[in-house]
Amino acid sequence: MANKVDWINNWWPAPAKLNLVLNIIGRRADGYHNLQTVFQLISVSDWLNVRLNNEGEISLSCDTRVGDTEDNLVMKAARLLKADSGTRKGASILLKKILPMGAGLGGGSSDAATTLVTLNKLWGLGYTERRLAQLGAQLGADVPVFIIGRSAWAEGVGEVITALELPPKWFVVVNSPVHCSTKDIFNHNRLTRDSSAITICDFLGGQNKNDCFAAVMEMEGELDRIYKQFSLFGEVFLTGTGSSLFAVCDTRQEAVALSEQLPSEWSKWVVEGLNKSPLHKSLNLSFG
Repeated sequence: MANKVDWINNWWPAPAKLNLVLNIIGRRADGYHNLQTVFQLISVSDWLNVRLNNEGEISLSCDTRVGDTEDNLVMKAARLLKADSGTRKGASILLKKILPMGAGLGGGSSDAATTLVTLNKLWGLGYTERRLAQLGAQLGADVPVFIIGRSAWAEGVGEVITALELPPKWFVVVNSPVHCSTKDIFNHNRLTRDSSAITICDFLGGQNKNDCFAAVMEMEGELDRIYKQFSLFGEVFLTGTGSSLFAVCDTRQEAVALSEQLPSEWSKWVVEGLNKSPLHKSLNLSFG
């Protein structure tokens, strides 16, 4: 399908995130969990190309197999925005996947956010950031932070967001072949659900545990093996519910040196921490 579309050269980034802390402080009556987390945006992205049409049709193509496109969050986001706005415009979207699925990097949520933000701009809808974030929350708890486009402290189920200016850092991210199910992790009997609440100051003072860690490592023996091997070179963290692992470095040179010590067959990135989304920069975004 993609080769039948006259794609323009505008590619819009859908950046990844790391969870620098993930503190679970309770389970709600609806089954969701109240949490506290820090989203760190990083300099690696999926990419979306959008070609507008006036026929009102929404279509999605992907350069890799991502399952049923009708169930993809990009398609859901585009259709949600079209229905909510009542616009007669449409879009053909091409998704280039870089971020692995089930890795805790927020790929699907970021794809959905980029779809909402980009189509809001290209369709000329004039939605505010708040309104887009409310729509995004219908698609997933992580979507609003990508719409806001800032590294942030988040509470509730992830929808109560406070932008943070995080200090410059580099990260070595190791992507394992394991696919972790967020639903399964949050239903696991080893999951810590009653941690004491922390503050932003606690995080800045060094609180960086991930309450999903024990459950993920018990469920995924291969990931536990990679974690132990990675940990021989320094402190290693799990992002979200996994399955990507990361180490924190002060400089790019330090990160490159660490990456070069790791097994060559591992899928790994050296990436920079970002405080502002590259999507917002590329769109020169200013919400109404």
